[in-house]
Amino acid sequence: MRYSSFAHGVTAGILSALAGIIYLYFYEAFMFVDFSLVINVYSISILSIFSCVLMALAYKFINQQKKQLLKAWVNLIIIAITFISVLVPFGMTLPLEIDSPELFPGLTAPMHFFPVMVFFGLNPFFEKWSSHVSKKNNLIINAE
Repeated sequence: MRYSSFAHGVTAGILSALAGIIYLYFYEAFMFVDFSLVINVYSISILSIFSCVLMALAYKFINQQKKQLLKAWVNLIIIAITFISVLVPFGMTLPLEIDSPELFPGLTAPMHFFPVMVFFGLNPFFEKWSSHVSKKNNLIINAE
């Protein structure tokens, strides 16, 4: 099965960045806070795309090894890293100029789950798409 890891990673990264940006906008608007000194659209976008491409590279490696049991272990590792990364916002020291620093973890902790949820959610579509492309290419090769 041919797996389009780069397309999967970038697509999931863009969609999770979009979800994070929308969440940032609504959280700051509804809670009347401004965390732009600490977190902004660019950091959300870069980290979302980077993490999703990293997960896609892990999946590409798994598919090259053709060991499906390894995929379950990698999924567990990704989930564990995600849960551990949620603790980071709770330990951060924010600048003194920021009002309501106690609301910062409520903004950033849920964002740690967006890349994983989008990546895992899109995975069946990309595996199905890549297997469909492989079958189509095999038919073309066999027809020649």
